[in-house]
Amino acid sequence: MHTKPDIPGPNPRVEAPREKLPEGACDTHAHLFGPQEKYPYQPTRGYTPPDATETSYRQLLNTLGFQRAVLVQPSVYGTDNRRMLDTLAASTDTDPIEWRGVAVVDRHIGDEELSRMNALGVRGIRINLVFPGGVTFEDIVSLAARIKPFGWHIQFFVDVSKFENLAERLSKLPVPSVVDHMGHLSTRLGIANPGFRALVDLMAEGRTWVKLTGPNRISTLPEAPFTDVEPFFEALREARQDRCLFGTDWPHVQLPTPMPPDHVLVNEFMRLVPDDQGRQAILVDNPATLYGF
Repeated sequence: MHTKPDIPGPNPRVEAPREKLPEGACDTHAHLFGPQEKYPYQPTRGYTPPDATETSYRQLLNTLGFQRAVLVQPSVYGTDNRRMLDTLAASTDTDPIEWRGVAVVDRHIGDEELSRMNALGVRGIRINLVFPGGVTFEDIVSLAARIKPFGWHIQFFVDVSKFENLAERLSKLPVPSVVDHMGHLSTRLGIANPGFRALVDLMAEGRTWVKLTGPNRISTLPEAPFTDVEPFFEALREARQDRCLFGTDWPHVQLPTPMPPDHVLVNEFMRLVPDDQGRQAILVDNPATLYGF
């Protein structure tokens, strides 16, 4: 059954960024949705998105200048990863985009399925602690040892200001961790917030990566330039620039701000990371290391 979307789709206005991205640039955070008839959403979900197709996303990548992309399993599909896996499976050696994926699984997944996902290009599993539909933290503990032989990581969508003992839990995991959206805490809390400081300390240890995604999600400002995000960018880069990643967050589900054109977010990243060395590391070298490009 088709359910009417209750959130807006991405801004259709997309232009080339003001400055060209370095060769091999990777968008490490995007989602695909629909069609519902083929890829139905789970009943217990936090939102119903409009379709966000592979064709539209490819056009976006080409316009912005990305050659690599990581599809992240969204919460509305739960552990049904078919939408993402079908895209990975259809890719060929002549595909102008090099794909990777991050799946959502539960503790009952079989070893053969994990191996199949790995062969298709999955490089991690995701836990969502913000919107309903994702797996729980407890599920991750039992899975960590099983994904370690593949060299996978665990990605967390979490507000670091609200989740107690996150740093302690992540430090004990036998695999690397990745934290979405700079920790997903409001800039109102400032970089002295204990949760954010714990995230910075985790980065310094070298086993935790942070996505410099969604400045519009944590800013108090409705549109770019997101000047209140600058201290967060700087603190994370100073901690471990070689553990920083970038992603568009397309198609931008459940935004607290107006829907931005994606080139504006890329331009904002380039403003916040003005040096070529930083751009090369965050856009190319770091994702190549983490996702095995």
